[in-house]
Amino acid sequence: MDVQTLADSEPEFQPQVGRSVSIEQAAQLLTLSRRTVYYRIRDGRLRTIRTLGGSQRVLMDSVEEMRGAH
Repeated sequence: MDVQTLADSEPEFQPQVGRSVSIEQAAQLLTLSRRTVYYRIRDGRLRTIRTLGGSQRVLMDSVEEMRGAH
């Protein structure tokens, strides 16, 4: 099987598009502690993505939703 055929048979990687911030930045924007941000992630109130390097980033859409809920 040549390389082109293999590439055509596998689904193309689609990264999640959207603005994101670090855990620390999310804490500052929401005036919360980092620990509380992690709690909000765990209970589903903040959504995150993982970078290719493995770090966790908070999606700005979810930060803005939480800010609007106050």
